[in-house]
Amino acid sequence: MAKTDYKSVDQYIAAQPEDARAVLKRVRGIVKKAVPDAEEVISYQIPGYRHAGGFFLYISGWKEHYSLYPATDDLVAQLKDDIAPYLANKNTIRFDLTDPIPTRLIERIAKLRAKEVAKKATAKAAKPKRKR
Repeated sequence: MAKTDYKSVDQYIAAQPEDARAVLKRVRGIVKKAVPDAEEVISYQIPGYRHAGGFFLYISGWKEHYSLYPATDDLVAQLKDDIAPYLANKNTIRFDLTDPIPTRLIERIAKLRAKEVAKKATAKAAKPKRKR
């Protein structure tokens, strides 16, 4: 893969294989609708979504599939059978480009991950600071 330096999510999507572009635009819209106050950025040269001070989701496009990251243990436990067919490995959720987009599942993934990140940020903020 050629070295890239994407400056925006639009630029990232435009550089993807033709079959992936429309799907990535739809997935992007699903994530933005699910977590409207999320900040969309490029991180690790792929689209990332930040909420409550942390990244909750990344998306990437490939020739034959698109992926969402990370599939945390809590997320997998909460979505069980719904997410099982899409787990590619410990942290990756992979969807085939030729299959219908599972809109509701992606929406649930985005919302659950945003809640996980917000909960972690709240716990960190509540933790007493150590004196030096």
